[in-house]
Amino acid sequence: MTSEITLFVNPTAGGGRGARAARPAASALRDAGFQVRTVTGDDPTDALSRARAAVEEGTGALIAVGGDGMAHLALQAVVGTGTPFGLVAAGTGNDFARALGMPLREPATAGRMIADALRSGRVRDIDLGRIGDRWFGAVLASGFDSRVNDRGNRMRAPLGRFKYDVAMLAELAAFRPLPYRITLDGGEVHEVEATLVAVGNGPSYGGGMRICPGADLTDGLFDITVVGECSRATLLKVFPRVYRGTHVDHPVVTVLRAASVELVAEDVTGYADGELVGPLPLTATCVPGAVRVVGP
Repeated sequence: MTSEITLFVNPTAGGGRGARAARPAASALRDAGFQVRTVTGDDPTDALSRARAAVEEGTGALIAVGGDGMAHLALQAVVGTGTPFGLVAAGTGNDFARALGMPLREPATAGRMIADALRSGRVRDIDLGRIGDRWFGAVLASGFDSRVNDRGNRMRAPLGRFKYDVAMLAELAAFRPLPYRITLDGGEVHEVEATLVAVGNGPSYGGGMRICPGADLTDGLFDITVVGECSRATLLKVFPRVYRGTHVDHPVVTVLRAASVELVAEDVTGYADGELVGPLPLTATCVPGAVRVVGP
């Protein structure tokens, strides 16, 4: 493995934490004997192009510094290449970092952990979800949660996770369960009225909400959490339990498992790793061993 590795940095992640986190992470890697190159971009398209160029030029690893959006972008550059992927969590949600077992907002610790893993060859292959030519590491969200995302993305204040809490309260006032058709592995079909359907390669989204608590990055399957038709009062009662993952024990919640899933519903947008994918219908496939990661 070449001793030169690439830090792929989102300087605006977490209100500027990305830029600040890059420095101690780079120092930890240099102290371990690595040459560190930093890559940013003028916009996501430019950043992805630069990251792909670094991979094509033979960088020893691509280390994303930022949040779930930056991790999502980096995955598009390394998937299927064999280039190790690492993550220094410096965003707002950091759910993919949680799934990987990386420390949150501790860039020097993350840098040392990645350096140790690279030196010792401690790498592992994990699954990713694929929707067309897009890849995701954590969760594909649709329904109530994606509408909260829609609203939150339109809001200028408050900042950080709090705006999504405000957006959730606003969406509660207007939301109604929607008819879904969920097709598993091209065969089994579920026609349901659902508040939301979340497809989990990893267990959490939204900054630690364990919507798919049983999801495993290495089992070749999605955990698909279906929150069925329920009143606002029931949703308010069930939703806080998502932080512990105990919502799956409630009667309105069903968990399905499959290697591929097609979601069909009208006027619903899908978000993967918090990034806009597009309107349903969408088909997601779990691809075993799609990316090599370094970490614990």
